[in-house]
Amino acid sequence: MAVLAGLVLGGIIDYYVPREYISQILAQRKKRTIVYAVGLGFLASACSHGILALAIQLHKKGASGPAVVSFLLAAPWANFPVTLMMFGFFGFKALAIILSAIVIAIISGLIFQLLDSKGLIEKNAHSAAVDESFSIANDIKKRFADYRFGWGTLKADFRGIVAGAVSLADMILWWIVFGLLLASLSAAFIPAHVFHAYLGPTLLGLLVTLAFATVIEVCSEGSAPLAFEIFRQTGALGNSFVFLMAGVVTDYTEIGLLWTNVGWKTALWLPVVTVPQVMLLGFLFNWLS
Repeated sequence: MAVLAGLVLGGIIDYYVPREYISQILAQRKKRTIVYAVGLGFLASACSHGILALAIQLHKKGASGPAVVSFLLAAPWANFPVTLMMFGFFGFKALAIILSAIVIAIISGLIFQLLDSKGLIEKNAHSAAVDESFSIANDIKKRFADYRFGWGTLKADFRGIVAGAVSLADMILWWIVFGLLLASLSAAFIPAHVFHAYLGPTLLGLLVTLAFATVIEVCSEGSAPLAFEIFRQTGALGNSFVFLMAGVVTDYTEIGLLWTNVGWKTALWLPVVTVPQVMLLGFLFNWLS
């Protein structure tokens, strides 16, 4: 359902949202672009699988690589529904996890903007040149005034949304199926006691947690209970944080989608930029607790 919701929202963006809107909000080389991307991630009520569809659709509409990365990092753990779930599991400790996810999303976006300025990641060929006088609010008013409600218009809108969703599905579904297949193999052949034996609050435990989170493809709603179980069994909040974040920053589905849709440089830089931040915060959480 999460993937379907992401595809439908992607289809709506494809059909209704002009490229100029996304380019003006999410393609500028300004710090506020990263803040906007993180804010959109917080408002996106979709799990990590659905977020992939939305992120690629935003890229198709003109969002820069740094904005797409920030959106991807913020959305799975900082979005509002998962925030409520995290507080249900972790209590006020969830605040540290969520704020840390937002901080990593912002810092990573700013680093990617620096990489972009140095020509070390790909430019988005879909971005549109937007005049400084262009007003999104005025354009929406004009489009709404020109829109004519009717059965024929509604049918055309529906076909347009479906066409956008199908085009998006063609890009991402194979990667999601691949990820779920590897996750199923991991669950079938890795004994459960291994998780409990090697996920303690040590540097080795953090590294093992990182490795497990990389190969276990679970959506954000599914990862939250697993992360809490790690915390309940080991008392290592840092390991839970690494498990949650590593499912985003080292996820082969996400890296593969970035590789094929955004660019191989952006895909390779993602773990290089984010994993050290995740491991450092995980170590600090374990040390402080």
